[in-house]
Amino acid sequence: MLFSSRAASLAATFIALTALAGFSGPSRALGADRDATLIPAIATTSAVINPPAAKPVPSIEPSADSATAADEVRTAAPAAAAPGLQFASLAAAVAGQDVGDDASDELECLAGAVYFASKGEPLSGQLAVANVIINRTTSGRFPRTICGVVKQPGQFSFLRGGEIPEIRSGAQYRTAMAIAEIAMDKEWDNPTPGALYFHARRVSPGWARPRVATIGNHIFFR
Repeated sequence: MLFSSRAASLAATFIALTALAGFSGPSRALGADRDATLIPAIATTSAVINPPAAKPVPSIEPSADSATAADEVRTAAPAAAAPGLQFASLAAAVAGQDVGDDASDELECLAGAVYFASKGEPLSGQLAVANVIINRTTSGRFPRTICGVVKQPGQFSFLRGGEIPEIRSGAQYRTAMAIAEIAMDKEWDNPTPGALYFHARRVSPGWARPRVATIGNHIFFR
């Protein structure tokens, strides 16, 4: 009993001294220290996560000269029409050619060959004849010029003394000239791509060559 009374008296004395010293308990003191430590840390972290806003970039108003230059770039070079698309048909392409008196020698040679070898044939057949001659100029197996191909000995039976006979001007020759222009300017799809030879259907030379097409009275081969 004596030991218990003494222990209770000491505990009461300690509590009283603690109250007089002004302490509110260890949990509150720890919380205050923790708040004082964490607030600067949060502020530092926030500064990293949310950096200052970037400086606004000043706008530059285009000058009248630069706007004009941009318009010139857009309008100076309009897209070219694809070959053949400017005409609804081959007949329209023929009618749309400007056949003048200042034709080059190459154009006249090609028109002469088209005239003598295929006048009266469908327009696609006349164009095919013109393209055979042009194909030969790039094949490496024939002369490199149109006149050279047309006048090559043993190739075209309409030649007279190695030259193209004189042609009387008329509707058929104008058509031949127009076809020659279309073929040289590649204004219409080639109906016989890669063809280098042709003959009339009434003859049978027995060529062992790949056949490309039959148009009108002509058969075309590679």
